[in-house]
Formats: sequence, C-alpha cells, structure tokens
Amino acid sequence: MTKVILIRHGQTEWNILGKYQGHSDIDLSVLGIEQANLLAQRLAKEKIDAIYASDLKRAIKTAEGIANTHQLSVHIIPELREISFGDWEGLDYNTISSKWPGEVERFFKNADSVIIPNGETFCEVEQRSCNIVQKIIEQHPDQTIVIVSHGGTIRTLLAHALHIPLKYIWNIRQDNTAVNILKYVDNQVVIELLNDTHHLK
Repeated sequence: MTKVILIRHGQTEWNILGKYQGHSDIDLSVLGIEQANLLAQRLAKEKIDAIYASDLKRAIKTAEGIANTHQLSVHIIPELREISFGDWEGLDYNTISSKWPGEVERFFKNADSVIIPNGETFCEVEQRSCNIVQKIIEQHPDQTIVIVSHGGTIRTLLAHALHIPLKYIWNIRQDNTAVNILKYVDNQVVIELLNDTHHLK
C-alpha cells in the first residue's frame, strides 16, 4: 500500500485578488507562508518517505516547510502544475466575463467542455497529472509520500480516483494547504481524507 498525502499550496497574492494563476509563477502571500508553516507543524510527526511538488514556487515553498522538518529534499515535477489558463491568466472573474461572455460561467458548470484560449483542457490536465502520479506511486511501494500541487490539478486527480466526470470537478472543494489522503492498493484507491484544513484553526 502506498499512502499519498495530496496537498494544495498556500495562499498567494493572486488568490487574494481573485486572479486566475494557472502556469503563472506567483509567490505565497504572508498568510500563505504562515499556512505552510502550520501545515509543516501538522505533518511533523507523520512518517514521510518522499516529497514531490509542481515546479511553480507557490507549491515548492509549501513543500519546503514539510521537507525541512523531515530532512528531505523536494522532487520538482512540472507535470503537477496547475491547469494553464492561457489568455485568462492574471485576469479576474469579472474581466474574463466581459471579454469572453458566458465562457467562464460555462467553465464552472461544465469544466470539461470549455477550451480556454491558448490554455489547457481538463482532459489534458488529467492525462499529464494522473500519468505522473501513477509513476510516482510505482516508485514508492508501501511508503508514504507527499505531493504538493494546485486546486484544479488536485480536483482532477480526485475526480479520476472517484470515477467522477470532469464536468463536476468544481463540486470538489480545495482550500489553501488542504490535506487529502489517498491509499493505493493493487491499482485501487481509497480516499481517506478530503480538503482537511484543521491545522489552520
């Protein structure tokens, strides 16, 4: 059995402003750094064998706190990135709605049906993220690993594990530094914890 602790990064400045980040490399906010520290404290007594993160600094810095506590290095994996929002990156909901009428609303109702201009689809995110996570799991039989990624990517991984159509991924909540626990046994997955943030309270 491989235990995967799947974590969303801490808050960023663009999270505060409601801007779509995607592949934009935005740093943690002051609160995001505090959230990452509280997360590291929460996991300090957990037995962790390896830590992975996307190559965006908001994920790396969230992962580094955990890694330092356990005297581990962070393995940087580009395939764990957030969905690319293409032309929407750096814009907020209202700006996107005015430039692409109806598209952002459709994106939240039917996430798998919208093609973001110069961006990715959730089908593409599912393919790259699920493939790399499967490879990571195969490298760590009977171990516990941490994967720090992004809200959209994590929702995609959870939807895949639960056999939920991608159109419903926004029905899965993922807060900053949320902890999800998945256990993989013989290519079967059991989700034991979802969107837990009790370390922030």
